[in-house]
Amino acid sequence: MPKRLIKKWMPDHASIKEHKHLQIFGKLLHDASLWHFNRRSVSGAFAVGLFCAFIPLPSQMIIAAAIAIFVRVNLPISISLVWLTNPITMPPIFYGAYKIGAFVMGQEAINSDYQMTAQWFSEQLSLIWQPFLLGCFISGSIIAALGYATIRLLWRLHIIRHIQARKERLQNK
Repeated sequence: MPKRLIKKWMPDHASIKEHKHLQIFGKLLHDASLWHFNRRSVSGAFAVGLFCAFIPLPSQMIIAAAIAIFVRVNLPISISLVWLTNPITMPPIFYGAYKIGAFVMGQEAINSDYQMTAQWFSEQLSLIWQPFLLGCFISGSIIAALGYATIRLLWRLHIIRHIQARKERLQNK
């Protein structure tokens, strides 16, 4: 069931190969392991995608694709999980990451009036970049590890239930 559901919502092999930003990977996109739906590939893809979602760069999808190709995990899942941080969710997620980084560095978080302008960001960047990047790394690592472990656990539980149901069916015959 989960495998069919995931396959239903994921883009197909051909559309990703033809994506204009992923053309830089060329023939590397033809590796069959990038398209498999097994426990190792999907859980690794969750880790890659969730970690890359916390990278504060506009090229998150390309970074996720490069890492997925390098570690040979499911490419469509890795790329689509990057959209956890989208224009709507980015401000609260990145502000939380900044607060975590400031806490770890022992700094007081700046609570000035936040404005969604380039001027405000450029003025505050010199004060917040270190705790912000540290918080993004810590948050991304923790969320990636939790995502990896959760998918492995859920997949294992699904397999155990499937095996138990099969045993019951065989015993009832």
